[in-house]
Amino acid sequence: MENWWQQPVTALKGIGSKRAEAFARLEIVTVGDVLNFYPRLDSYIDYSHLATIRELKTDGTRQIFEAEALRAVERYSGGGKRYAVITVKDETGYAEIFLFGAQRFQARRFKPGSRILITGRVKPGRNAAKAVSEALLQLCDEENLDHSVGILPVYNLTESLTQQNLRAAVRQALQLAKEYGLPETVPETIRKQYGFLSRLDSVSNIHFPESMERFRLAKKRLVYEELFLLQCGLMLNREHNHDGRPGIKHGRNGDTVRQVLHNLPFTLTESQQKAWADISGDMEDVKPMRRLLQGDVGSGKTVIAALALAKAAENGFQGCIMAPTGILAQQHLETLTEFFKETGISIRILTSNTKTAERRKILQELADGSLKILVGTHALLQEDVVFAHLALVVTDEQHRFGVNQRAALVNKSEYAPDVLIMTATPIPRTLALTVYGDVETSVMRGMPPGRKAVETLCYTGDMRHKIYAGMVRQIQAGRQVYVVCASIEESEAMEGIRSVTDVYAEMKKTWLKDFPCGLLHGKLKPAEKDEIMEAFAAGRLKCLITTTVIEVGVNVPNATLMIVENADRFGLAQLHQLRGRVGRGDKQSYCVLLTDNQEPDNLARLTVLHNSNDGFELAQRDLELRGAGQLFGLRQHGLPDLRLADILRDTDVLLAARKDALRVLARPELRQEMLQGAANLFDSRFAGIFNS
Repeated sequence: MENWWQQPVTALKGIGSKRAEAFARLEIVTVGDVLNFYPRLDSYIDYSHLATIRELKTDGTRQIFEAEALRAVERYSGGGKRYAVITVKDETGYAEIFLFGAQRFQARRFKPGSRILITGRVKPGRNAAKAVSEALLQLCDEENLDHSVGILPVYNLTESLTQQNLRAAVRQALQLAKEYGLPETVPETIRKQYGFLSRLDSVSNIHFPESMERFRLAKKRLVYEELFLLQCGLMLNREHNHDGRPGIKHGRNGDTVRQVLHNLPFTLTESQQKAWADISGDMEDVKPMRRLLQGDVGSGKTVIAALALAKAAENGFQGCIMAPTGILAQQHLETLTEFFKETGISIRILTSNTKTAERRKILQELADGSLKILVGTHALLQEDVVFAHLALVVTDEQHRFGVNQRAALVNKSEYAPDVLIMTATPIPRTLALTVYGDVETSVMRGMPPGRKAVETLCYTGDMRHKIYAGMVRQIQAGRQVYVVCASIEESEAMEGIRSVTDVYAEMKKTWLKDFPCGLLHGKLKPAEKDEIMEAFAAGRLKCLITTTVIEVGVNVPNATLMIVENADRFGLAQLHQLRGRVGRGDKQSYCVLLTDNQEPDNLARLTVLHNSNDGFELAQRDLELRGAGQLFGLRQHGLPDLRLADILRDTDVLLAARKDALRVLARPELRQEMLQGAANLFDSRFAGIFNS
């Protein structure tokens, strides 16, 4: 049967339209999706050995054994409820199977002398040596033995689906794969090089391992496959985006760069000087720059972007900087305007709020080359935004933009423009390779002169009244305050979470009844969000009660206090990013972490923030505690989620896969084999990266 994997899941026995809806909630729509839905790698149940009754351990763990039914009786519990007990035996002893609730009706199926396959939790018994509860019982025929004995997978489920449902579907899909063949996805030379199992053997042994050694070999091959195809897809995307356009070789730093340096209100720090030397050197090379500039919150990345834009402008080219929000773009405009005084370089801003007449003028100046620097949001991506000589693309907090959005901006040039990516989120080198492709990395540590470290304090909820009394004193002294909450509405908050709407309503009636305050969250319209942020930045609002939408926010030097409710719900790196919203002026600032979770481990984790202001150190701690998957979801980058590979754990595999991908794409016959393999993967996660 050709392309059997494209059949809907309803082609499998036992899956009707209603159950298919439950499978669809797991993103399982086709038979191929069933095979690509891997089990949890740390949760296999090892029933590879059928125990005798004497061998059963009485520690409450689930075990499997085969025995003969002797008799079944009904009894009454102390509360008057009925339950059933089946006594079974084998050549080594006796056991009693306890069936409660609706389970007790099973007892009628097992006549004396029938052989039963029993799975359950084993404890010491009274009338027999062993007592088994929470039991699953099956008549011991050949099919049940085949399906219940062995190393069994455990899947992440949705409501109404059971492990048995998933296992049955996977067994049927594997049977189709054995009958009709499972196409290979990795070139033969690579499979031989690493001694990989076939794809059929790998998929079979990741779902139902023949042994733990076969499981290890299957996982090794499938982890490599994910990373190899991801790297191939990224490289093909870069080929498509570069499409042979020439790079731009800029001259050495001239008068405009010197004027911008002169206009700065401070001298560059050592790390800023190093980052600028890296970027300046890249721009003077004909090879297009692809550089990731990692700088801690408040380290002065915008200054470096300004120097790069000045270099492009003084060489007669255009540059742009794209920010994720209109308010942040406006802040960049104001900062750059100050830095570019007396240079004669024109700078404009383009957002969704730009008036029609103003927009028309900007587009005309862009097209004729008279506008040298454009600041904007996603509005820069629209088709009618045409540059005359775009040579530099700067993206701020690029993880907010997808692969195709980033490519759309880079493709607005007749050249292969230099690309500078700025982020305050510390990213491991291997993750940067995966997310951004071929990038060099510059890291800026430390703060510009005059910045005071934010003092971070951690308190439990019983101190909440004292903290909010301190907030009032800060406002009365002329300062401004952020209050950050973990959820928007009570309905989506778990028990004990203070939602932003509830906190806002409470504050308006109590602590903040005499002060103007604002409510900000992600469900507001963009224009509403911008209006509230502008009011706070202008000082008209004294307190902003908000969710994490201010994580990438504006510069409000007068904000000196941040209170984070339910701080235990946030990662360390995210809390560090949030507290970077305060401490941007010359006054001492504070970040207060409030938590109602008094577990020692939680309090110790939050205390790390009290002891450290180093975002890179905190990000590393977060990675160790939570893993890369939670911190850097690949989908937000337009990349497929990794189901088996872990970018931190599998660094060596990633680097090897990257090297192999380069070699395969350089040889036409291997490239063709790889593309055929990618088509055979029948995995919707990878469709976007190979089809974009």
